[in-house]
Amino acid sequence: MAFAYAPAPESRAVVDIAPSYGLFIDGEFREAAGGKVFKSISPSSEEVLSEVAHAGGDDVDAAVKAARTAYSSWSALPGAERGKYLFRIARIIQERSRELAVLESLDNGKPIRESRDTDLPLVAAHFFYYAGWADKLSYAGWGPDPRPLGVAGQVIPWNFPLLMLAWKVAPALACGNTVVLKPAETTPLSALFFADICRQAGLPKGVVNILTGDGSTGAELVAHPGIDKVAFTGSTEVGKAIARTVAGTDKKLTLELGGKAANIVFDDAPVDQAVEGIVNGIFFNQGHVCCAGSRLLVQESVADEVLDSLKRRMATLRVGDPLDKNTDIGAINSAEQLARITALADSGEAEGAERWAPACELPSTGFWFAPTLFTGVTQAHRIAREEIFGPVLSVLTFRTPAEAVEKANNTPYGLSAGIWTEKGSRILWMADKLRAGVVWANTFNKFDPTSPFGGFKESGFGREGGRHGLEAYLNV
Repeated sequence: MAFAYAPAPESRAVVDIAPSYGLFIDGEFREAAGGKVFKSISPSSEEVLSEVAHAGGDDVDAAVKAARTAYSSWSALPGAERGKYLFRIARIIQERSRELAVLESLDNGKPIRESRDTDLPLVAAHFFYYAGWADKLSYAGWGPDPRPLGVAGQVIPWNFPLLMLAWKVAPALACGNTVVLKPAETTPLSALFFADICRQAGLPKGVVNILTGDGSTGAELVAHPGIDKVAFTGSTEVGKAIARTVAGTDKKLTLELGGKAANIVFDDAPVDQAVEGIVNGIFFNQGHVCCAGSRLLVQESVADEVLDSLKRRMATLRVGDPLDKNTDIGAINSAEQLARITALADSGEAEGAERWAPACELPSTGFWFAPTLFTGVTQAHRIAREEIFGPVLSVLTFRTPAEAVEKANNTPYGLSAGIWTEKGSRILWMADKLRAGVVWANTFNKFDPTSPFGGFKESGFGREGGRHGLEAYLNV
């Protein structure tokens, strides 16, 4: 008999969500100049969580001016003093981690186990890490007195709202820059809670400004002449538009865009360990991960064994309430994203690939998609070429390491890859040949604030995290 899990929901009582939120400009919340608002909806229940101000051109201008005014005093602070503020923010995040984890799962749809055990610890770790760098910039390798750039305009996605904020805000502040940040339209709440954390930490007014809104707000921010540096994480399509906007200006730019990562399993890999890595690689955060291992390349001689084990493991995955601690796969972030995932999965069937998904009952309200894999996939299939950004895995086979490299690199993307083998020499040989910014060996989706992350080709340029993450915010 199957083991039955009783519901174990995390309490929502730890989060006090206000009925409405304004823009965070110059240390205060204010209404949008045009009075425009939009609703933030919980993807698991479709309930309205809050009404949020929609920033327009006047609001962007006010936020950039506030950041510019604050820059003169913030950049003049000794690094050790800036570090104290970052340490304070990190400790407050730790103290409020349960509250923030529940908020993230409500607003984003990801399982509470992931937001609680992965996202929030990493958010705090990034602020702690860059707090330590704030007074050591002259030892980072960019000269004895590296200078900040000025005002950074940062646009972040909806898949890791608070973590992507930390990736961008922490190094920018450590280097002496001020920030105007635009969170995703579907997940604005954790950024607004972070604004409150900035006030709680006593951060000087104007150092961090939060503008909520849709793509038009982000476009206004990127194009504003008062911005010195643009950092964007999101789709390749939007990244290309931003690059066109910035071209011909003096603005510095870093882009972390889409991916179509290959997770490569050799015949000598430990199958059970590899299957766990495959599941983590594509079903973590509902597949809403730019570096997701969405293409499984498995050596032909062990393909049947790996697939049988993978299907058994997928049959144990629990899809449902993100606040339930037993949930493995939560809700798709929006109706729009669900429609894209569905369309691409349907195209896989239409083009002849064989679709399989475990039997699972999906909730009647909200946005849901069952974990799915496709076999019989060729490199000509859309599902093998286009980023699905959902819990859909395409399975291809190979015979030799050289063939695996050729298939893995046959993509316009180059963000990440995974290698599963017992041979260290093969790992090093493959890693040298793979055109990917991050290559994991016998693991997947492992992140650390000390390690740089970024891509090649249409996955963007620049690095975030580690010492390398400082360079994007320094005049070097």
